[in-house]
Amino acid sequence: MKLAWSDSIDNLDWSELAALYRAAPLGNKLPATLQVAFTNSMFRCFVRENGVLVGVGRALADGTDCSYICDVAVMPSHQGTGLGKAIVAKLLALSAGHKKIILYAVPGKEPFYKKFGFRRMRTAMAIFENQALAAERGYIDEP
Repeated sequence: MKLAWSDSIDNLDWSELAALYRAAPLGNKLPATLQVAFTNSMFRCFVRENGVLVGVGRALADGTDCSYICDVAVMPSHQGTGLGKAIVAKLLALSAGHKKIILYAVPGKEPFYKKFGFRRMRTAMAIFENQALAAERGYIDEP
């Protein structure tokens, strides 16, 4: 598997990225929404195989205190190959020097992230656009 890594959003096909998110599955995110999110992220990883986008990840960071790793997505055909692990490792390396590195995971994926040194936070809280759906999917406790 010959992979090409990039952090550039120049000439990125945002519709292709949205298709990857649907396939991963990480939800139905609009291309315009993804363009804003990735443009505003300090760190980005795009991984292509034979020109096809097969993995991505990003981190919002302030350069010193906090880096938030989010939206790691891998095509189902490449899941289980170590690509997701490599993307997280790259984002962690880029985030080195921050006092804290945070992420939230799809419920059930915590053991994967624990291998990198992540630990469950006791004080993390969130407000989701759709609180009921977030509770249904296991991201937050019921009120």
